[in-house]
Amino acid sequence: METDRWKITLDQRTCVSAGQCAATAGQWFEITAHGTRPLEDELDPNDDVIDAAEGCPVGAISVVNAADGTVVAP
Repeated sequence: METDRWKITLDQRTCVSAGQCAATAGQWFEITAHGTRPLEDELDPNDDVIDAAEGCPVGAISVVNAADGTVVAP
């Protein structure tokens, strides 16, 4: 049986680099001089990533099922 994978997208036009995602899920997000970025395009399901997407103050983070595009969060 194949394990689900998730895809993280971060809308750079919306992101204000508040740092909530890096504080919540630092192993998956990084704040740089050029803004915030996900450290991986795809990952195994992870509750911290859900919390980061749901906690983003401007809704810049989306998490979808990599196989079929079903929205996982927010």
